[in-house]
Amino acid sequence: MRNNFLKCTFATALSLVVICSYSIAQSGYGGGAPSKPAQKSKAKAGTSAAKKGTSSKGKGAASSGYGSTPAAQNGGYGSTPATDNSAAGGYGSPATSTGGYGSPAGSGVASSVRPSNLPIVFKQNSGGGIGDSVRQSLRVDNAIDKQLIKERRPLEYERIREDDAVYSQRIWMEIDTREKMNQSFGYSADMDNGNQRFISILYNAIQSDSVVAFSAAEDDRFTTPLTKKQMKDIMFGGNDTTEQFDLKGNVVSLEVRPKQINPDSIYRFRVKEDIVFDKKNSRMFKRILGIAPVMNHISSSGINQGPQILFWVYYPDIRNTLSKYEVYNPKNHNSRMTWEDLFEFHMFSYYILKSTMNNAKDRTFEQYINDPLFRLLEGEKVKEKIFNYESDLWSL
Repeated sequence: MRNNFLKCTFATALSLVVICSYSIAQSGYGGGAPSKPAQKSKAKAGTSAAKKGTSSKGKGAASSGYGSTPAAQNGGYGSTPATDNSAAGGYGSPATSTGGYGSPAGSGVASSVRPSNLPIVFKQNSGGGIGDSVRQSLRVDNAIDKQLIKERRPLEYERIREDDAVYSQRIWMEIDTREKMNQSFGYSADMDNGNQRFISILYNAIQSDSVVAFSAAEDDRFTTPLTKKQMKDIMFGGNDTTEQFDLKGNVVSLEVRPKQINPDSIYRFRVKEDIVFDKKNSRMFKRILGIAPVMNHISSSGINQGPQILFWVYYPDIRNTLSKYEVYNPKNHNSRMTWEDLFEFHMFSYYILKSTMNNAKDRTFEQYINDPLFRLLEGEKVKEKIFNYESDLWSL
């Protein structure tokens, strides 16, 4: 009885082993050789695949190469279906509508077409810089209604006869607005008559035709007048043109503005002056002849090429304009002198660059004195000699 039970159990286990090995052989795992039915089924699949490949010639291979989805339905990475070779654009995007990275095919970056008959609008900058427009106040922006400043006129110079001028010297001096005494030259407030920086006052006077600017390239004798366009090229280097768009992204006009320049970058002013002693009046007269702004010239490569005189303004011509602008007073804002008073009374600090005293070769101090400190000392010597000449006339 027991032997019969063991025989039945062994026969059952052997049958299970045979069935499992046959199943493994049918599925392709286990490394064993497939049976004849499996080989027949694979041969039939290969024949049908060859027939499909022949019938779909010109549409790519039957498989995508990864054994998953047919290539006739997928674009190579399982993204957008591609029915033919021109349906996909390389990264899953349709080639007929976009290029390789989503941009329109064949056009690269999209760009708007500018019409040829666009209107050109010229505008001034509004930001407190040189030549910027300042909006007028619609109310009296002051506790005091100041009208005297609009009516001021400079006094005419007293005539000096040639026979009465017994002594005369000419000096070229420079005003550095970074010095504490000269900080009023950089007062940057905006008022109804414009920006209050001195360089803005000069430029606005030239643009309003109240004074003529002269070229500093040839000489300092006011020989070559400058036009308004030449002035803009000297100050700003030209204009900037920007496109104006509507809500649909179409270009509707072109806006032209002067290029921006930092007004605080012009912090030195060259002054040309004659000093004359009048024996009839027994006094020394100081007559300013010209004023010129000076700016450091920076090349396109960023190299500082030193100071450059921008233009010259004949001082007697601009006196009338300067008499209508007040100088900033840090002690009392209501007690302010005009710019014409400041220059007439020499209420500024300066140093001399050149003089006609003992200068037969007409050279500046920089041309024959290398040390900057010694140049300042040489300028102080010129001041002292002029002062001593006047005081010695009254000594016994």
